[in-house]
Amino acid sequence: MDNYGDKAQVIHYSTKELMFIGEFRHNLDSKGRLAIPAKFRKNLAPKAIITRGLDNCLFVYPQKDWESLLQKLMNLPLSQANSRAFARFMLAGATETELDSQGRILIPDYLRKFANLNKKAVIAGLNNRIEIWDENNWIDYKSKTEKEATEIAEKLSGLGI
Repeated sequence: MDNYGDKAQVIHYSTKELMFIGEFRHNLDSKGRLAIPAKFRKNLAPKAIITRGLDNCLFVYPQKDWESLLQKLMNLPLSQANSRAFARFMLAGATETELDSQGRILIPDYLRKFANLNKKAVIAGLNNRIEIWDENNWIDYKSKTEKEATEIAEKLSGLGI
């Protein structure tokens, strides 16, 4: 086999390994722990970062992807109020988390309150991050977005989507 074939195979494999996709439903336990889907667990070890996300959900990043986002946040102009506000939003609420032996993460109370997480949650894979939603909020968001999908796609067409 030539070197080109070997390289293409490695690139394909590593891309597949880093991708979070899919939608899963799990219940939070009484202590605020949430089981992470088995296919996502390997990419969150040994530690992950959980923080406030947009649209009232939580974002969960593998350490490597968090560090990349952190660099982008730190490069925002400190002199601009919106830059400072967004960095505070993302960083002040962030916390490290580890998977326990049953593949669960502990979601701190302040983050559960932010995302209105009660008993039922949806875990959505979005390539380099996981989003955690209250199930009812997810249903509402998804229903609205599905109705507007064509309009959204047209607005994004200038970006090559």
